[in-house]
Amino acid sequence: MRILDDSIDPRELARRCGSPSQFFGVQASVLSDGVERGIRALEFRTGTGFRFTVLVDRALDIGSAEFRGVPLGWHSPTGFRHPGLHEYNDERGASWLRSFSGLMVTAGLDHTLLMGSDTGEHYNYPARDILDFTLHGRVSNIPARLHGYGELWRDGDCVLWCEGTVAQAAVFGENLHLIRRIEARVGESSLTIHDRVVNRGFYRTPHMFLYHVNLGYPLLDEGSEYIAPIIETVWASHADHIDYQGVGYRTQSGPRANFREQVYQHRLAANADGKFITALVNRRFAGGRGIGFAMQVDKREFPYHFQWQNYQEGLYAMAMEPSTNQVLGRAFAKERGELIWLEHGEERSYTTTMSVLEDNEQIAALEASLAELAPTRQPEYPKPTGNWGG
Repeated sequence: MRILDDSIDPRELARRCGSPSQFFGVQASVLSDGVERGIRALEFRTGTGFRFTVLVDRALDIGSAEFRGVPLGWHSPTGFRHPGLHEYNDERGASWLRSFSGLMVTAGLDHTLLMGSDTGEHYNYPARDILDFTLHGRVSNIPARLHGYGELWRDGDCVLWCEGTVAQAAVFGENLHLIRRIEARVGESSLTIHDRVVNRGFYRTPHMFLYHVNLGYPLLDEGSEYIAPIIETVWASHADHIDYQGVGYRTQSGPRANFREQVYQHRLAANADGKFITALVNRRFAGGRGIGFAMQVDKREFPYHFQWQNYQEGLYAMAMEPSTNQVLGRAFAKERGELIWLEHGEERSYTTTMSVLEDNEQIAALEASLAELAPTRQPEYPKPTGNWGG
């Protein structure tokens, strides 16, 4: 492991401190004020200056994150709102926006993307023949049952971890469990999320899943770049006037008055291991030293990828969004036979790694590897192809 930029084994570290918590560890706490009051949190510190907080009572999502004091994730005006304050069906299904904040917000487990309605006949209960779904589903506002957390030593290395189960269930409805384990290796500036979504019920149940990975200032700034091995841009929310706000997909702008969010669905090239890698980088940060944040997912688990640009003043953020479904949502997936159904006991697994790019040297290395996968750079204002089957 590497602590304070020096290689040192566990015995030598123990000689130099009363407890390794001086350098790294997982610490439990409870947020105690305002709309966050009562939320259990776990703070991870890896010893490199990388720190992040897991919100136990918000589906084990990741709230704050920073590297050497520099914030990485986006904090919205809502704060990390306690799920007990959440109104699922308020505001025509858009109330999710009153609880939307943090580095990573999970969407699912049976619905993602925009609000809508669908048949509930598979639940065999007449009063639920039609189901109404809210924006991005229910899971992010469900507390987890915490299995445990701590430090695990393996052959001289230390892995920080936590694990829990988030149960999304209803009588005459879905009974889906998200079993989430988050790990971060001491001496590294990265984290890995291991998710399993299991149908514990006896109804055949739809499954949709998405991560909203939200990045903010100063990682996101005027001139920051989104780098990804894009083969084509399939869809854009502003396709009919793609350059009207003067903000392309790659080079990001600063905050704008009255900016309207832009969303893209990009088709990416996978590396030899079947992984999609994307990143947001700021080469000009810290006088040109640079900083970035990269995400790696498995193309078989998350075959689709969205980019969200929200550059309104006071709401300044960009998100990378791996998804099990295409951007047009549930009805579109059903029409195309792409909606996932889980029988009793069936499950889907997802492994995702998020990493800090500490300087421009690391940024250049990543960009070069991605350029080999997709040598032709997309124009700043790509014309969407509508190639849904690509």
